[in-house]
Amino acid sequence: MSGNLFSPALAADSAAEQFEELLSRPGLRVERIVSRGQASPPGFWFDQDIGEWVVLLSGAAELQFEDEPAARRMQPGDWVTIDAHRRHRVNWTDPAQPTVWLAIHYR
Repeated sequence: MSGNLFSPALAADSAAEQFEELLSRPGLRVERIVSRGQASPPGFWFDQDIGEWVVLLSGAAELQFEDEPAARRMQPGDWVTIDAHRRHRVNWTDPAQPTVWLAIHYR
């Protein structure tokens, strides 16, 4: 299996955030996420059972951790490790261009 992280394989006209699994093995999942202005619902916090390492490849976003006073503005090349059960949310993604993430979920 092969591909291109920046290919238009995901529908560019879709209003929904899109997730594409690139690789899955026991205890490991790699996915591409394409956001187009999406954000977490008001008051919602992700609380995942597994760890996640995520890098922003293109676009822009703002990531908020419940245990930090200020949100993190992310631009291409920025990455972060999110430990299991570290509550976080996406406050904003750029509505003017696709925001492409590469996420590695692990146990």
